[in-house]
Amino acid sequence: MKKVIFTASAVIGLLTVTTSFSSGNLVEGKSDTRSEVSDKQVKTQTFKVRYGLLSQTGTKILSGSGYDLGGFVAENTVTGETYYSNGYNRSLPQYSEEDIPAGTYSFSGIQGQGGWVGYGTVIATVSEANVDADGYITIYVPIAWEE
Repeated sequence: MKKVIFTASAVIGLLTVTTSFSSGNLVEGKSDTRSEVSDKQVKTQTFKVRYGLLSQTGTKILSGSGYDLGGFVAENTVTGETYYSNGYNRSLPQYSEEDIPAGTYSFSGIQGQGGWVGYGTVIATVSEANVDADGYITIYVPIAWEE
């Protein structure tokens, strides 16, 4: 008899616990906890950069070849990360190898093998506000000297 009462009590207790929960009680509104996965999925906005040259007379050069140019480099002024143009050739325009994250950068030309043109540096901000009609942020690096 004790065994029957114990078994009946156990079954009733289990049924009480099981039926006291419903799917509506398990999720009650928006959780205030943050998910680790969603934090890691947030990506920084990046932009395509197109490079040209600024002549010593102030003319913007976005096409042509024959420049003693080893490419271009962009260095983030805060993080120090560097990004290079997509090729070490002498023709313009050149483009960043990869999209560049928003921020302030120091843009420079890389001297070519001939060593007969020197390039200056320009500081510019990479942001949505500087995207041109072609979908690029166009940077004109100044020619500092040429022989």
